[in-house]
Amino acid sequence: MQPGPGFVLDVDTMLPASGVTAIFGPSGCGKTTLLRAIAGLVRPSPGRVALGEHVWQDDARGLWLPPHRRAVGVVFQEASLFAHLSVRQNLDFGLQRVPPAERRIALDQAVALLGIGPLMDRKPAHLSGGERQRVAIARALATSPRLLLMDEPLASLDAARKADLLPYFERLQRELAIPMLYVTHSLDELARLADEVLLLEAGRVHAQGPVAELMTRLDLALTRGDAASALVDGVVDPVDDPYHLLHVRFAGGVVQCIHAPGSPARHPGERVRLRVQARDVSLTLTPATDTSILNVLPARVQALADDGPAQMLVALEAGGVPLLARVTRKSAQLLALAPGQPVFAQIKGVAVLD
Repeated sequence: MQPGPGFVLDVDTMLPASGVTAIFGPSGCGKTTLLRAIAGLVRPSPGRVALGEHVWQDDARGLWLPPHRRAVGVVFQEASLFAHLSVRQNLDFGLQRVPPAERRIALDQAVALLGIGPLMDRKPAHLSGGERQRVAIARALATSPRLLLMDEPLASLDAARKADLLPYFERLQRELAIPMLYVTHSLDELARLADEVLLLEAGRVHAQGPVAELMTRLDLALTRGDAASALVDGVVDPVDDPYHLLHVRFAGGVVQCIHAPGSPARHPGERVRLRVQARDVSLTLTPATDTSILNVLPARVQALADDGPAQMLVALEAGGVPLLARVTRKSAQLLALAPGQPVFAQIKGVAVLD
């Protein structure tokens, strides 16, 4: 949904020039408008847009660079490929926008990263939705951008195609190190891809910060409902577990996660991101010994907030790492939960995101 008449975009912020910054918020809050302003597709007035030392708009100085002079690659919800051209010809179109001396990304590298080599002679009508988006990303990379703008690139795909495409985004960030602004309304995409989050509300910045921090702030809508969760960055421990469990060490201890046959191989010392959903965390005042739950960590209550008429969210920290637990109001009262109180977090399930 596009913002309606009278909408005002009032964003004054600085974003990291590395990693993935997710622009998150409800429909109509200005996410796409902000991206279009950065790309030069709309001209906010007054306004200033700069990438490092490269100033693209500065109304105070009368400076304005049109879209074709901004080193950005843009990928929208729909791939918008040229239907009459093959994949190869679509990529060549992007390549021709950049003089040879200014090309910083080899097209062959982009093709390999996105796995589209076998598709080069096909036309868009003979590609799946996920394949079209991969080609659209490769075409954006062919322009050797200094910044990638992604406007809900997975919104038109079903869950299976989204799962297929997400690893390509991760690979791009690891191997090309191009900063990315990623518009989404999906908490799953936010948790898996983002390093930083810009949370918009009615055209203004409501909150900004590292994704792990914002996802556990009880004053933000990100923590509400069944999807409330915390992110944990850890390192794979060198354990040969016959039960197909992955052991991951972080500042709060060691957690064990299911590592089913066929899952990507993990190596000792490898960094991984874990997602712990609040609904999968229960609390005790003393450590249980006769339980099927393998992950029991000492933690401390930081804050509590209502989450509907019957439940509460409990913000925790374990070794300085924020976690969330979702418990009933009755349980919170019976345990007399209060800020500063030591507890034990029983974590039933942990998902490995990357």
